[in-house]
Amino acid sequence: MKHAIIFAHPGAESFTGSVAQAYAKACEAQGHVTVMRDLYRMSFNPCLKAGELPFANPFCPENDVMLERSLLKDCDVFAFVYPLWLNSPPAIIKGYLERVFGFGFAYGAGGHSYRPLLTGRKLISFSSSGAPANWLKETGALGAVQTLFDAYFAELCGLKALEHVHVGGVVPGASAEFINARLQDVQRKVAEHFGNQTGH
Repeated sequence: MKHAIIFAHPGAESFTGSVAQAYAKACEAQGHVTVMRDLYRMSFNPCLKAGELPFANPFCPENDVMLERSLLKDCDVFAFVYPLWLNSPPAIIKGYLERVFGFGFAYGAGGHSYRPLLTGRKLISFSSSGAPANWLKETGALGAVQTLFDAYFAELCGLKALEHVHVGGVVPGASAEFINARLQDVQRKVAEHFGNQTGH
């Protein structure tokens, strides 16, 4: 299997960055292929262009979008790894979804907006927050993220949403034991979802 890891955090050495790396290593240990898209280090421009809107005339995604689509076109799994800020994913990842997973790549089969183009592929998400996970659940914030960025997005694109793994209480000074335990959780999730599937 081939996994695209879409990682969004300005700190390469952050907890989020460690999760992305742990996911990649766990997949590679299973014999799978990974493609890391580190949005901040790429300086990805999240601003949707007029020519990238559905039914734009002319419809003309820009070169950075076409490059991303060429890298992702044969991926079997899309893994999104990001923190929650103001109880939602960073703007850069929302822009990546709008531009790269937009019309003509993730949906729009036959020129119809709601016909998916990524059927048979899988989605898995890993998020983190400084706020405790229970608080996010009680306020509905986590459920909102899962509705918009997992369930709706997966349905639009034809993806199978496997799981959204969230870690709360990730604050400066978190113990090494806590961090290591969470990274082991990532490894277990990879084994659980992809351990019996061969790489290519």
